[in-house]
Amino acid sequence: MDIQYIKMQKLLQEKSELNARLKLIPYDGSIEIKEQGGNKYIYIRKRVLGKNTSNYVDVYSDELYEMISRQLRTAREYKKKIRAIDRELVLLGYEEKDLTSRILMNIDFARANMKNYIYSQAILEGIATTFPQTETIIENGKISNMKPTDVLKILNLKHAWEFTLDKDVIASKTHYYILCKIAELVNEGFYEFGGKIRNVPVYISGSTYKPPIPIEIDVKENIDKIVNREDDLIDRVIDLCLYCMKTQIFLDGNKRSSVIFANHFLIANGGGLLMIQEENVPKFKQLLVAYYEDRDNGEIKEFMKEECWKEF
Repeated sequence: MDIQYIKMQKLLQEKSELNARLKLIPYDGSIEIKEQGGNKYIYIRKRVLGKNTSNYVDVYSDELYEMISRQLRTAREYKKKIRAIDRELVLLGYEEKDLTSRILMNIDFARANMKNYIYSQAILEGIATTFPQTETIIENGKISNMKPTDVLKILNLKHAWEFTLDKDVIASKTHYYILCKIAELVNEGFYEFGGKIRNVPVYISGSTYKPPIPIEIDVKENIDKIVNREDDLIDRVIDLCLYCMKTQIFLDGNKRSSVIFANHFLIANGGGLLMIQEENVPKFKQLLVAYYEDRDNGEIKEFMKEECWKEF
């Protein structure tokens, strides 16, 4: 692969991750303190369409002031890095691709369903959460009656989706390196090398299937073969998802990463969404075990096509 192309892809992925992290910061502007009636209040000042705006945050406290200040500093650092990446991309001769109106609609469709999607993925993963709890976490709210690890898994799903739905990422080819970045984000905070191909055995709960140690070059070739086939898009999307799940490419997060990765391919072609909703999770898990153990006669693919494929 051309070295310049690889460098562009790396920069675009880095830019998309920075944009995704930027979206997780709820404040944008500069911090402002106002006094009234002997009390102090925190506002965020920002210039919008040539006019200065000032939005109320909360009653002043040293802790809140420091937290917001830290987040605003981080946001400025992210924006500075993004500008530097844009300059480097120009020097490399990169030109931003115009996505079709169909693909842009698909991105909007995915964003509109993202909360439901993340909730469904959390249920598939066995995370003890409700939709209102998941929604609160996604909106950066506080949840007191959930395990911190479950909260982190949901936040990681949000981060992985934000990365995947970035226009530069959608415009990029669906390949192994996109999958690795998704897995890295899904496993963030749990594994230091969550996006690296595993080199140790793993076991699947509830199944006799023992996936072999994956070989990177084989995984790359198999992903490319599926993506470049000439049959129906949805058949390739489902095969891509199931291949990545069964291969167990990473130490953890394979189902979550595989579903998001398959959706990258589907959305990039304006084909809708692949969503395993809560009511379909028990049946899907049953069919997946049969698929792992080679007891499946095509049932899981038909089930996913009929029950999990959402067109728009």
